[in-house]
Amino acid sequence: MAKAKAPPPSSGGKSAKKKKWSKGKVKDKALHAVTLDKPTFDRIMKEVPTFKFISQSILIERLKVNGSLARVAIRHLEKDGQIKRIVHHSSQLVYTRVTSAAE
Repeated sequence: MAKAKAPPPSSGGKSAKKKKWSKGKVKDKALHAVTLDKPTFDRIMKEVPTFKFISQSILIERLKVNGSLARVAIRHLEKDGQIKRIVHHSSQLVYTRVTSAAE
């Protein structure tokens, strides 16, 4: 009455190897300007007052500048009266262009 031992069942599937997880996608490091040079300053003064929606993240994305430079540029434009504040929040400031009909 000896029973024959059955071979252990495989883990199922085509290969018995352990699943290898992908390393994930790596985002490239953004190389934004950290100092304000003359061409960038001229571009900010010319283009930004024409934007309908102005925020720190918009300037970072479109002009490829650092976050601190974007904040300084927005403060400078607001002080000059070229843009006006819509929303004042501790983390996100939202501005728009000044229209001549508004004031």
